[in-house]
Amino acid sequence: MTETLHHFIDGKAVPGVSGNFQDVLNPATGEAHARVPLANAAEVKAAIKAARAAFPAWVAEAPAKRARVMYKFRELLYAHIDELAELVSREHGKTLDDAKGEISRGIEVVEFACGIPQALKGDFSDSVATNIDTHSFRQPLGVVAGITPFNFPTMVPMWMFPIAIACGNTFVLKPSERDPSPGLRLVELLHQAGLPHGVMNLVNGGKEAVDELLINPDVKAVSFVGSTQVGEYIYTQGCTHGKRVQALCGAKNHMVVLPDADMDKTVDALMGAAYGSAGERCMAISVAVAVGDATADELVAKLAPKIQGLKVAPYTDPDAEMGPVVTQAAKERIEAYIQSGVDQGAKLVVDGRGLSLQGYENGFFLGGTLFDHVTTDMAIYKDEIFGPVLAVVRAENYETALQMVNDHEYGNGVAIFTRDGDAARDFTVRVQAGMVGVNVPIPVPVAYHSFGGWKRSLFGDHDIHGMEGVRFYTKLKAVTSRWPSGIKDGALFHFKAGADH
Repeated sequence: MTETLHHFIDGKAVPGVSGNFQDVLNPATGEAHARVPLANAAEVKAAIKAARAAFPAWVAEAPAKRARVMYKFRELLYAHIDELAELVSREHGKTLDDAKGEISRGIEVVEFACGIPQALKGDFSDSVATNIDTHSFRQPLGVVAGITPFNFPTMVPMWMFPIAIACGNTFVLKPSERDPSPGLRLVELLHQAGLPHGVMNLVNGGKEAVDELLINPDVKAVSFVGSTQVGEYIYTQGCTHGKRVQALCGAKNHMVVLPDADMDKTVDALMGAAYGSAGERCMAISVAVAVGDATADELVAKLAPKIQGLKVAPYTDPDAEMGPVVTQAAKERIEAYIQSGVDQGAKLVVDGRGLSLQGYENGFFLGGTLFDHVTTDMAIYKDEIFGPVLAVVRAENYETALQMVNDHEYGNGVAIFTRDGDAARDFTVRVQAGMVGVNVPIPVPVAYHSFGGWKRSLFGDHDIHGMEGVRFYTKLKAVTSRWPSGIKDGALFHFKAGADH
Protein backbone atom coordinates (compact mmCIF):
# COMPACT_ATOMS: atom_id res chain seq x y z
CA MET A 1 0.00 0.00 0.00
CA THR A 2 1.44 3.37 -1.00
CA GLU A 3 1.75 6.26 1.43
CA THR A 4 -0.42 9.33 0.91
CA LEU A 5 1.52 12.57 1.41
CA HIS A 6 0.11 15.90 2.57
CA HIS A 7 0.51 19.65 2.48
CA PHE A 8 1.97 21.62 5.41
CA ILE A 9 -0.03 24.73 6.31
CA ASP A 10 0.03 26.89 9.43
CA GLY A 11 2.38 24.59 11.33
CA LYS A 12 0.68 21.27 10.69
CA ALA A 13 0.21 18.50 8.15
CA VAL A 14 -2.92 19.06 6.09
CA PRO A 15 -4.42 16.32 3.88
CA GLY A 16 -5.26 17.16 0.31
CA VAL A 17 -8.95 17.74 -0.39
CA SER A 18 -8.93 18.42 -4.13
CA GLY A 19 -9.34 14.73 -4.98
CA ASN A 20 -6.42 14.93 -7.42
CA PHE A 21 -3.34 12.83 -6.72
CA GLN A 22 -0.17 11.90 -8.57
CA ASP A 23 2.03 8.86 -8.02
CA VAL A 24 5.53 9.43 -6.66
CA LEU A 25 7.85 6.91 -8.33
CA ASN A 26 11.14 5.33 -7.42
CA PRO A 27 13.08 5.86 -10.70
CA ALA A 28 15.23 2.79 -10.05
CA THR A 29 12.25 0.43 -10.00
CA GLY A 30 9.55 2.38 -11.82
CA GLU A 31 7.19 1.61 -8.95
CA ALA A 32 5.04 4.07 -6.97
CA HIS A 33 5.88 4.25 -3.29
CA ALA A 34 3.61 7.21 -2.48
CA ARG A 35 0.99 9.50 -3.91
CA VAL A 36 1.01 13.26 -3.56
CA PRO A 37 -2.10 15.48 -3.45
CA LEU A 38 -2.31 18.21 -6.07
CA ALA A 39 -3.66 21.36 -4.45
CA ASN A 40 -6.51 23.34 -5.91
CA ALA A 41 -6.70 27.13 -5.74
CA ALA A 42 -8.56 27.08 -2.42
CA GLU A 43 -5.83 25.03 -0.76
CA VAL A 44 -3.15 27.41 -2.02
CA LYS A 45 -5.20 30.35 -0.76
CA ALA A 46 -5.28 28.73 2.68
CA ALA A 47 -1.48 28.55 2.73
CA ILE A 48 -1.18 32.17 1.60
CA LYS A 49 -3.69 33.23 4.25
CA ALA A 50 -1.67 31.47 6.96
CA ALA A 51 1.51 33.17 5.75
CA ARG A 52 -0.16 36.57 5.67
CA ALA A 53 -1.51 36.14 9.21
CA ALA A 54 1.93 35.14 10.51
CA PHE A 55 3.77 38.04 8.91
CA PRO A 56 3.14 40.89 11.41
CA ALA A 57 4.49 38.96 14.40
CA TRP A 58 7.42 37.49 12.45
CA VAL A 59 8.56 40.79 10.96
CA ALA A 60 8.45 42.30 14.46
CA GLU A 61 11.04 39.79 15.70
CA ALA A 62 14.60 41.04 15.90
CA PRO A 63 16.81 39.78 13.04
CA ALA A 64 19.06 38.11 15.61
CA LYS A 65 16.12 36.07 16.91
CA ARG A 66 15.20 35.01 13.38
CA ALA A 67 18.81 34.00 12.86
CA ARG A 68 18.70 31.75 15.93
CA VAL A 69 16.01 29.65 14.25
CA MET A 70 18.38 29.23 11.30
CA TYR A 71 21.22 28.15 13.61
CA LYS A 72 19.00 25.45 15.09
CA PHE A 73 17.74 24.45 11.64
CA ARG A 74 21.35 24.03 10.50
CA GLU A 75 22.06 21.67 13.40
CA LEU A 76 19.00 19.58 12.55
CA LEU A 77 19.96 19.38 8.88
CA TYR A 78 23.35 17.91 9.73
CA ALA A 79 21.76 15.52 12.22
CA HIS A 80 19.29 14.29 9.57
CA ILE A 81 21.48 14.43 6.45
CA ASP A 82 21.44 10.65 5.93
CA GLU A 83 17.64 10.55 6.21
CA LEU A 84 17.26 13.48 3.80
CA ALA A 85 19.68 11.93 1.30
CA GLU A 86 17.70 8.68 1.36
CA LEU A 87 14.49 10.62 0.57
CA VAL A 88 16.19 12.48 -2.29
CA SER A 89 17.72 9.36 -3.84
CA ARG A 90 14.55 7.30 -3.53
CA GLU A 91 12.42 9.84 -5.40
CA HIS A 92 14.96 11.46 -7.73
CA GLY A 93 17.27 8.51 -8.41
CA LYS A 94 20.63 10.22 -7.88
CA THR A 95 23.34 8.47 -5.87
CA LEU A 96 23.55 9.01 -2.13
CA ASP A 97 26.82 10.92 -2.53
CA ASP A 98 25.14 13.27 -5.01
CA ALA A 99 22.19 13.69 -2.65
CA LYS A 100 24.43 14.52 0.31
CA GLY A 101 26.33 16.95 -1.90
CA GLU A 102 23.20 18.89 -2.79
CA ILE A 103 22.07 19.01 0.85
CA SER A 104 25.48 20.36 1.88
CA ARG A 105 25.27 23.12 -0.73
CA GLY A 106 21.83 24.02 0.59
CA ILE A 107 23.15 24.15 4.15
CA GLU A 108 25.70 26.74 2.99
CA VAL A 109 22.80 29.11 2.29
CA VAL A 110 21.30 28.38 5.71
CA GLU A 111 24.67 29.33 7.19
CA PHE A 112 24.61 32.58 5.22
CA ALA A 113 21.10 33.25 6.57
CA CYS A 114 22.44 32.82 10.10
CA GLY A 115 24.34 36.08 9.52
CA ILE A 116 21.29 38.02 8.39
CA PRO A 117 21.69 40.84 10.96
CA GLN A 118 24.91 41.82 9.20
CA ALA A 119 23.33 41.55 5.74
CA LEU A 120 20.40 43.79 6.72
CA LYS A 121 22.53 46.66 7.98
CA GLY A 122 21.80 49.94 6.25
CA ASP A 123 23.82 53.08 5.52
CA PHE A 124 23.99 56.36 7.42
CA SER A 125 25.16 59.81 6.43
CA ASP A 126 25.11 62.58 8.99
CA SER A 127 24.85 66.26 8.18
CA VAL A 128 23.89 65.93 4.54
CA ALA A 129 22.70 69.49 5.13
CA THR A 130 22.51 71.64 8.25
CA ASN A 131 21.03 69.44 11.03
CA ILE A 132 19.80 66.92 8.46
CA ASP A 133 20.82 63.23 8.43
CA THR A 134 19.96 60.41 6.01
CA HIS A 135 19.88 56.70 6.69
CA SER A 136 18.62 53.67 4.79
CA PHE A 137 17.54 50.17 5.76
CA ARG A 138 15.94 47.10 4.19
CA GLN A 139 12.47 45.79 5.03
CA PRO A 140 10.85 42.47 4.01
CA LEU A 141 8.19 42.26 1.31
CA GLY A 142 5.55 40.14 3.10
CA VAL A 143 4.36 36.80 1.73
CA VAL A 144 6.75 35.34 -0.86
CA ALA A 145 6.66 32.05 -2.74
CA GLY A 146 9.09 29.53 -4.18
CA ILE A 147 8.43 27.12 -7.07
CA THR A 148 11.19 24.53 -7.21
CA PRO A 149 12.29 21.74 -9.61
CA PHE A 150 12.70 17.99 -9.25
CA ASN A 151 16.44 17.82 -9.81
CA PHE A 152 17.49 19.41 -6.50
CA PRO A 153 14.56 18.90 -4.13
CA THR A 154 16.48 20.08 -1.04
CA MET A 155 19.17 22.44 -2.35
CA VAL A 156 17.01 24.73 -4.48
CA PRO A 157 14.34 25.31 -1.80
CA MET A 158 17.19 26.11 0.60
CA TRP A 159 18.50 28.63 -1.89
CA MET A 160 15.23 30.49 -1.33
CA PHE A 161 13.39 30.17 1.96
CA PRO A 162 16.22 30.54 4.55
CA ILE A 163 17.15 34.01 3.29
CA ALA A 164 13.53 35.04 2.70
CA ILE A 165 12.46 33.99 6.19
CA ALA A 166 15.55 35.37 7.92
CA CYS A 167 14.84 38.73 6.26
CA GLY A 168 11.39 38.71 7.91
CA ASN A 169 9.16 37.42 5.12
CA THR A 170 6.75 34.50 5.35
CA PHE A 171 6.92 31.77 2.72
CA VAL A 172 4.84 29.39 0.60
CA LEU A 173 6.81 26.59 -1.09
CA LYS A 174 5.49 24.64 -4.09
CA PRO A 175 7.98 21.78 -4.64
CA SER A 176 8.06 19.45 -7.61
CA GLU A 177 5.33 16.83 -7.46
CA ARG A 178 7.83 14.26 -8.76
CA ASP A 179 9.87 14.19 -5.53
CA PRO A 180 7.95 16.05 -2.82
CA SER A 181 9.06 14.14 0.30
CA PRO A 182 12.42 15.91 0.84
CA GLY A 183 10.76 19.33 0.82
CA LEU A 184 8.14 18.21 3.31
CA ARG A 185 10.85 16.93 5.63
CA LEU A 186 12.72 20.24 5.40
CA VAL A 187 9.60 22.12 6.51
CA GLU A 188 9.08 19.73 9.43
CA LEU A 189 12.67 20.24 10.58
CA LEU A 190 12.30 24.01 10.25
CA HIS A 191 9.35 23.95 12.64
CA GLN A 192 11.26 21.64 14.95
CA ALA A 193 13.89 24.40 15.03
CA GLY A 194 11.31 26.75 16.53
CA LEU A 195 9.80 28.55 13.55
CA PRO A 196 6.36 29.96 14.44
CA HIS A 197 3.31 28.49 12.74
CA GLY A 198 2.40 30.05 9.43
CA VAL A 199 5.82 31.48 8.64
CA MET A 200 6.67 28.54 6.35
CA ASN A 201 4.00 26.66 4.40
CA LEU A 202 4.12 24.00 1.69
CA VAL A 203 1.53 23.07 -0.93
CA ASN A 204 2.01 20.32 -3.48
CA GLY A 205 0.49 20.72 -6.90
CA GLY A 206 0.72 21.48 -10.57
CA LYS A 207 -0.31 24.38 -12.80
CA GLU A 208 -3.43 25.30 -10.80
CA ALA A 209 -1.32 25.77 -7.68
CA VAL A 210 1.31 27.75 -9.58
CA ASP A 211 -1.28 30.04 -11.17
CA GLU A 212 -2.81 30.89 -7.79
CA LEU A 213 0.61 31.90 -6.50
CA LEU A 214 1.08 34.10 -9.56
CA ILE A 215 -2.25 35.92 -9.41
CA ASN A 216 -2.92 36.14 -5.68
CA PRO A 217 -2.39 39.77 -4.59
CA ASP A 218 -1.08 38.75 -1.15
CA VAL A 219 2.00 37.12 -2.73
CA LYS A 220 4.56 39.86 -3.24
CA ALA A 221 7.39 37.93 -4.90
CA VAL A 222 7.97 34.59 -6.61
CA SER A 223 11.22 32.66 -7.00
CA PHE A 224 11.41 29.93 -9.63
CA VAL A 225 13.98 27.42 -10.86
CA GLY A 226 13.13 25.22 -13.84
CA SER A 227 12.77 25.14 -17.61
CA THR A 228 12.91 28.27 -19.75
CA GLN A 229 9.44 27.69 -21.18
CA VAL A 230 7.83 27.57 -17.74
CA GLY A 231 10.13 30.25 -16.33
CA GLU A 232 9.18 32.76 -19.01
CA TYR A 233 5.50 32.08 -18.30
CA ILE A 234 6.01 32.59 -14.57
CA TYR A 235 7.98 35.78 -15.15
CA THR A 236 5.44 37.35 -17.50
CA GLN A 237 2.40 36.31 -15.44
CA GLY A 238 3.98 37.31 -12.14
CA CYS A 239 5.07 40.71 -13.43
CA THR A 240 1.67 41.27 -15.01
CA HIS A 241 0.16 40.83 -11.55
CA GLY A 242 2.60 43.25 -9.94
CA LYS A 243 5.00 40.80 -8.35
CA ARG A 244 8.75 40.78 -8.10
CA VAL A 245 9.96 37.66 -9.96
CA GLN A 246 13.26 35.85 -10.32
CA ALA A 247 13.14 32.91 -12.72
CA LEU A 248 16.29 30.84 -13.16
CA CYS A 249 15.85 28.76 -16.27
CA GLY A 250 17.43 26.54 -18.89
CA ALA A 251 21.06 26.17 -19.88
CA LYS A 252 23.47 24.72 -22.39
CA ASN A 253 26.78 24.94 -20.59
CA HIS A 254 30.00 24.76 -22.61
CA MET A 255 33.49 23.78 -21.57
CA VAL A 256 36.15 25.24 -23.84
CA VAL A 257 39.25 23.03 -23.92
CA LEU A 258 42.42 24.72 -25.20
CA PRO A 259 45.34 22.70 -26.60
CA ASP A 260 47.48 23.42 -23.54
CA ALA A 261 44.93 22.04 -21.04
CA ASP A 262 45.93 19.23 -18.70
CA MET A 263 43.95 16.58 -20.54
CA ASP A 264 43.73 14.04 -17.73
CA LYS A 265 42.31 16.63 -15.32
CA THR A 266 40.01 17.93 -18.04
CA VAL A 267 38.60 14.46 -18.68
CA ASP A 268 38.05 13.81 -14.97
CA ALA A 269 36.27 17.16 -14.67
CA LEU A 270 34.03 16.39 -17.64
CA MET A 271 33.05 13.01 -16.25
CA GLY A 272 31.64 14.58 -13.12
CA ALA A 273 30.23 17.66 -14.83
CA ALA A 274 28.46 15.83 -17.67
CA TYR A 275 27.32 12.62 -15.97
CA GLY A 276 26.92 13.52 -12.30
CA SER A 277 23.27 13.37 -11.24
CA ALA A 278 22.63 11.75 -14.66
CA GLY A 279 23.10 15.16 -16.27
CA GLU A 280 19.86 16.40 -14.71
CA ARG A 281 21.13 19.77 -13.52
CA CYS A 282 21.13 23.23 -15.02
CA MET A 283 24.87 23.56 -14.48
CA ALA A 284 25.82 20.29 -16.18
CA ILE A 285 28.43 20.58 -18.91
CA SER A 286 26.72 19.24 -22.02
CA VAL A 287 29.05 20.66 -24.69
CA ALA A 288 32.83 20.34 -24.81
CA VAL A 289 34.35 22.76 -27.34
CA ALA A 290 37.75 21.37 -28.29
CA VAL A 291 40.07 23.88 -29.94
CA GLY A 292 41.89 22.04 -32.74
CA ASP A 293 41.42 18.54 -34.11
CA ALA A 294 44.35 17.17 -32.12
CA THR A 295 42.76 18.41 -28.89
CA ALA A 296 39.42 16.88 -29.84
CA ASP A 297 40.96 13.54 -30.83
CA GLU A 298 42.81 13.22 -27.52
CA LEU A 299 39.79 14.34 -25.52
CA VAL A 300 37.42 11.82 -27.13
CA ALA A 301 39.97 9.00 -26.91
CA LYS A 302 40.38 9.52 -23.16
CA LEU A 303 36.68 10.11 -22.47
CA ALA A 304 35.23 7.08 -24.26
CA PRO A 305 36.60 4.28 -22.04
CA LYS A 306 35.74 6.18 -18.87
CA ILE A 307 32.14 6.67 -20.02
CA GLN A 308 31.87 3.01 -21.01
CA GLY A 309 33.13 2.10 -17.54
CA LEU A 310 30.62 4.22 -15.61
CA LYS A 311 28.91 2.19 -12.88
CA VAL A 312 25.22 2.86 -13.50
CA ALA A 313 23.14 1.43 -10.65
CA PRO A 314 20.37 2.21 -8.16
CA TYR A 315 21.30 4.46 -5.25
CA THR A 316 21.21 1.46 -2.90
CA ASP A 317 24.41 0.18 -4.55
CA PRO A 318 27.31 1.80 -2.67
CA ASP A 319 29.47 1.66 -5.80
CA ALA A 320 26.95 3.50 -8.01
CA GLU A 321 28.43 6.40 -9.96
CA MET A 322 25.24 7.35 -11.81
CA GLY A 323 21.60 6.53 -11.15
CA PRO A 324 18.51 6.54 -13.39
CA VAL A 325 16.82 9.58 -14.87
CA VAL A 326 13.70 10.77 -13.12
CA THR A 327 10.84 9.34 -15.25
CA GLN A 328 10.12 7.10 -18.19
CA ALA A 329 9.10 10.19 -20.17
CA ALA A 330 12.48 11.78 -19.45
CA LYS A 331 14.25 8.61 -20.60
CA GLU A 332 12.28 8.52 -23.83
CA ARG A 333 12.94 12.22 -24.49
CA ILE A 334 16.70 11.75 -24.01
CA GLU A 335 16.73 8.68 -26.24
CA ALA A 336 14.93 10.69 -28.93
CA TYR A 337 17.64 13.35 -28.75
CA ILE A 338 20.33 10.68 -29.11
CA GLN A 339 18.61 9.37 -32.22
CA SER A 340 18.30 12.88 -33.62
CA GLY A 341 22.05 13.33 -33.19
CA VAL A 342 22.64 10.18 -35.20
CA ASP A 343 20.14 11.23 -37.85
CA GLN A 344 21.70 14.69 -38.20
CA GLY A 345 25.18 13.30 -38.77
CA ALA A 346 27.01 13.46 -35.45
CA LYS A 347 29.37 10.61 -34.63
CA LEU A 348 27.96 8.47 -31.80
CA VAL A 349 31.06 7.36 -29.89
CA VAL A 350 29.33 5.89 -26.81
CA ASP A 351 25.62 4.99 -26.91
CA GLY A 352 23.88 4.93 -23.54
CA ARG A 353 20.63 3.50 -24.83
CA GLY A 354 19.54 -0.08 -24.26
CA LEU A 355 20.87 -0.35 -20.72
CA SER A 356 19.00 -2.88 -18.58
CA LEU A 357 19.91 -3.85 -15.03
CA GLN A 358 18.99 -7.26 -13.67
CA GLY A 359 16.29 -6.85 -11.08
CA TYR A 360 15.63 -3.27 -12.18
CA GLU A 361 14.28 -3.85 -15.66
CA ASN A 362 11.48 -1.31 -15.09
CA GLY A 363 13.85 1.39 -13.89
CA PHE A 364 14.58 4.51 -15.95
CA PHE A 365 18.25 3.79 -16.61
CA LEU A 366 20.47 5.18 -19.35
CA GLY A 367 24.19 4.89 -19.76
CA GLY A 368 26.46 7.84 -20.48
CA THR A 369 26.41 8.99 -24.11
CA LEU A 370 29.18 10.74 -26.05
CA PHE A 371 28.95 12.42 -29.46
CA ASP A 372 31.82 13.77 -31.56
CA HIS A 373 31.78 16.03 -34.64
CA VAL A 374 28.65 17.83 -33.41
CA THR A 375 27.76 21.04 -35.25
CA THR A 376 25.89 24.08 -33.99
CA ASP A 377 22.82 23.46 -36.17
CA MET A 378 22.04 20.11 -34.49
CA ALA A 379 19.30 19.74 -31.87
CA ILE A 380 21.72 17.98 -29.50
CA TYR A 381 23.78 21.18 -29.54
CA LYS A 382 21.02 23.76 -29.43
CA ASP A 383 18.59 22.21 -26.91
CA GLU A 384 18.92 21.49 -23.22
CA ILE A 385 18.70 17.68 -23.14
CA PHE A 386 18.82 17.39 -19.33
CA GLY A 387 20.36 13.94 -19.40
CA PRO A 388 23.72 12.12 -19.52
CA VAL A 389 24.67 13.22 -23.05
CA LEU A 390 27.91 15.06 -23.87
CA ALA A 391 28.51 16.64 -27.30
CA VAL A 392 32.04 17.40 -28.51
CA VAL A 393 32.23 20.30 -30.94
CA ARG A 394 35.44 21.08 -32.79
CA ALA A 395 36.55 24.71 -33.11
CA GLU A 396 39.35 25.86 -35.36
CA ASN A 397 40.70 28.40 -32.87
CA TYR A 398 40.05 30.19 -29.59
CA GLU A 399 38.06 33.05 -31.15
CA THR A 400 35.73 30.62 -32.90
CA ALA A 401 35.16 28.75 -29.64
CA LEU A 402 34.41 31.95 -27.74
CA GLN A 403 31.99 33.15 -30.41
CA MET A 404 30.22 29.80 -30.36
CA VAL A 405 29.51 30.16 -26.63
CA ASN A 406 28.40 33.76 -27.01
CA ASP A 407 26.06 32.98 -29.90
CA HIS A 408 24.04 30.42 -27.93
CA GLU A 409 20.66 31.55 -26.57
CA TYR A 410 21.53 30.38 -23.05
CA GLY A 411 24.17 31.92 -20.83
CA ASN A 412 24.01 30.12 -17.51
CA GLY A 413 27.45 28.66 -16.82
CA VAL A 414 30.63 28.11 -18.82
CA ALA A 415 34.14 26.84 -18.19
CA ILE A 416 37.55 27.06 -19.81
CA PHE A 417 40.37 24.59 -19.23
CA THR A 418 43.83 25.96 -19.99
CA ARG A 419 47.26 26.68 -18.52
CA ASP A 420 47.32 30.09 -20.24
CA GLY A 421 46.46 32.85 -17.78
CA ASP A 422 46.12 35.48 -20.50
CA ALA A 423 43.59 33.35 -22.41
CA ALA A 424 41.68 32.60 -19.21
CA ARG A 425 41.48 36.25 -18.26
CA ASP A 426 40.33 37.27 -21.74
CA PHE A 427 37.69 34.53 -21.65
CA THR A 428 36.26 35.55 -18.27
CA VAL A 429 35.90 39.16 -19.45
CA ARG A 430 34.43 38.54 -22.90
CA VAL A 431 32.26 35.45 -22.47
CA GLN A 432 28.49 36.07 -22.27
CA ALA A 433 27.50 33.93 -19.30
CA GLY A 434 26.59 34.58 -15.70
CA MET A 435 28.95 32.08 -14.07
CA VAL A 436 32.43 31.26 -15.34
CA GLY A 437 34.85 28.54 -14.27
CA VAL A 438 38.58 28.59 -14.96
CA ASN A 439 39.73 24.99 -14.66
CA VAL A 440 36.55 24.52 -12.60
CA PRO A 441 33.87 22.57 -14.49
CA ILE A 442 30.75 23.58 -12.55
CA PRO A 443 31.27 27.14 -11.31
CA VAL A 444 28.39 27.35 -8.82
CA PRO A 445 29.30 30.20 -6.47
CA VAL A 446 29.50 29.66 -2.72
CA ALA A 447 26.49 30.80 -0.74
CA TYR A 448 27.78 34.26 0.17
CA HIS A 449 28.07 35.03 -3.53
CA SER A 450 25.06 34.76 -5.86
CA PHE A 451 23.93 32.30 -8.54
CA GLY A 452 22.41 33.36 -11.84
CA GLY A 453 22.76 33.22 -15.59
CA TRP A 454 22.48 35.61 -18.51
CA LYS A 455 20.36 35.72 -21.66
CA ARG A 456 17.47 33.21 -21.62
CA SER A 457 18.84 31.47 -18.55
CA LEU A 458 17.46 34.15 -16.22
CA PHE A 459 14.32 36.29 -16.22
CA GLY A 460 14.41 39.07 -13.65
CA ASP A 461 16.93 41.48 -12.21
CA HIS A 462 18.22 39.50 -9.23
CA ASP A 463 20.33 36.37 -8.91
CA ILE A 464 19.57 33.85 -6.17
CA HIS A 465 21.10 33.54 -2.67
CA GLY A 466 23.92 35.67 -1.27
CA MET A 467 23.41 39.42 -1.14
CA GLU A 468 21.38 39.32 -4.35
CA GLY A 469 18.95 37.07 -2.49
CA VAL A 470 18.73 39.59 0.35
CA ARG A 471 18.03 42.37 -2.13
CA PHE A 472 15.35 40.33 -3.88
CA TYR A 473 13.45 39.57 -0.67
CA THR A 474 13.64 43.10 0.75
CA LYS A 475 12.76 46.69 -0.13
CA LEU A 476 15.14 49.57 0.49
CA LYS A 477 13.84 52.51 2.49
CA ALA A 478 15.68 55.82 2.90
CA VAL A 479 14.86 58.24 5.74
CA THR A 480 15.93 61.87 5.78
CA SER A 481 15.41 63.60 9.15
CA ARG A 482 15.93 67.04 10.62
CA TRP A 483 16.44 67.57 14.33
CA PRO A 484 16.88 71.30 14.95
CA SER A 485 19.40 72.06 17.65
CA GLY A 486 17.99 73.02 21.07
CA ILE A 487 21.19 74.83 22.03
CA LYS A 488 20.53 78.52 22.57
CA ASP A 489 22.23 81.11 24.75
CA GLY A 490 24.51 78.44 26.18
CA ALA A 491 21.71 76.21 27.51
CA LEU A 492 20.72 72.87 25.99
CA PHE A 493 17.11 72.97 27.11
CA HIS A 494 14.78 75.56 28.58
CA PHE A 495 12.17 74.40 31.05
CA LYS A 496 9.18 76.13 32.41
CA ALA A 497 9.27 76.92 36.08
CA GLY A 498 8.02 74.04 38.21
CA ALA A 499 8.39 71.44 35.43
CA ASP A 500 9.87 68.06 36.26
CA HIS A 501 13.49 68.00 35.17
